[in-house]
Amino acid sequence: MVTGKEDLLTSLIEAFLMEKGTHDFYEKASAKVANPEAKNTFSDLSAWEEKHMEFIEFLYLSLQEDRDLQRFEEFKAKTEAPFTESGIPVKDMEAKVEESVFLDDMGAMIMALEMEGKAYNLYRKMSEKAADSNARVIFKEMMDMELEHIAYLKKLRTKLAETS
Repeated sequence: MVTGKEDLLTSLIEAFLMEKGTHDFYEKASAKVANPEAKNTFSDLSAWEEKHMEFIEFLYLSLQEDRDLQRFEEFKAKTEAPFTESGIPVKDMEAKVEESVFLDDMGAMIMALEMEGKAYNLYRKMSEKAADSNARVIFKEMMDMELEHIAYLKKLRTKLAETS
């Protein structure tokens, strides 16, 4: 888990792993939930996390001047990502989904909002602690992305509340 004292490249790798863990969780959650709206929400979130991974990969490869493209692809394919970007272990989040075999729209929104809020706070803490100024910029960019997710989920939650 990141401390915020990592150099820029290590920070990017750690952020990538957290995004991958969150992506994997949302992908699995989408496959497990019964409700179509919840399924779509988790699917959308999974796609967004994939975009975050691509953003971080682009930054990493740019810093490496694309020298590590093959190694990064191997790393991406082989590396386990045990934590979500919210800092919660993927297995704990999967257990929550398993307990909620019948996860409705609102339950999906609440779970996703919790994760995205914690992700925002984690990136905020990382940006405050980062010794590397470039890492601070990247973590702030990740915070902005998490705020977009939160706004999307709040809007969807309001829509669901109005139609209930």
